[in-house]
Amino acid sequence: MRLGTVLTPINETNLQLAAQCGVTDLTARYFGSDVAALIKTQRLAESFGLKVTVVEGYLPIENLKLGIDDGTELRAMKTLLVQMADCGVNLLCYNFMAGADWVRTRVDLPERGGATVTQFRMADVERALSLNSAQPPSGPLVTATQLWQNLDRFLNELLPVAERVGVTLAMHPDDPPLPEMLGRARIMHCVENFERLVLMVPSSRNAICFCQGSFATMGVDIPATIRRLGKHIRYVHFRDVRGGATDFAETFHDNGPTDMAAAMRAYRDIGFDGSLRPDHVPMYIGEEGEPGYTMLGRLFAYGYIRGLMHATAP
Repeated sequence: MRLGTVLTPINETNLQLAAQCGVTDLTARYFGSDVAALIKTQRLAESFGLKVTVVEGYLPIENLKLGIDDGTELRAMKTLLVQMADCGVNLLCYNFMAGADWVRTRVDLPERGGATVTQFRMADVERALSLNSAQPPSGPLVTATQLWQNLDRFLNELLPVAERVGVTLAMHPDDPPLPEMLGRARIMHCVENFERLVLMVPSSRNAICFCQGSFATMGVDIPATIRRLGKHIRYVHFRDVRGGATDFAETFHDNGPTDMAAAMRAYRDIGFDGSLRPDHVPMYIGEEGEPGYTMLGRLFAYGYIRGLMHATAP
């Protein structure tokens, strides 16, 4: 397996820090219709010894999730797969949370030594929206049945292209993993539904992003679930949380409830050889930026993950 990362921002300083910590893989956000942005990022990453191997986030698929796409998003996604392949990027991570993305109700919960982490409490959702002047999920209401139908169309349209160009689609779990969020159905909230996903359109390019934090809040045994989903896991968000689906908080990698060494051994056991990256790291004292995505917490995570990789190597 390979140590990956997101960087916010992707600049020379952050790339050099990542390279110094042994990171080899870079995850890039969707770059829009102009592939020149991805080419520029790939060249910059390669100048520091890293390679963009994953595109994740801000994808043009919201109307596809809702079943109201007029063909514009479908064409954009097919073009994206071809552009990724042309640039040597072979994995696309997506989610099927309709009308919203991952949700937190607090971003400054105290953790070890005064670091802060993000938190979700279902009881605080409405209040958090009000305090932050945030907009509720947009678009028409969709049922779980409609989401499955829309996902079926999504996969049947995109997987033939993905197979032809050699790009894998990896589904990220709902975060939080609830069957309904703010009045809208969700479907990727349990292990059984991920098994249904990979059976819907059998293909080596129809895969899973195993976000440990999201699966942990489902209440499952993480090492056992890694072995259960096995070869379908092609990308990993290596993180931990304390709590369950309706009330949880992020943790440092070394002080959450999951046996992270056992999880790493499970990845070894299933032969996972893809990109594994830290996600939603604590924010350290004095840092500014997007909560969960600042740099100092990543530096700690890189070292911890590399230690686990070395300790579990054959």
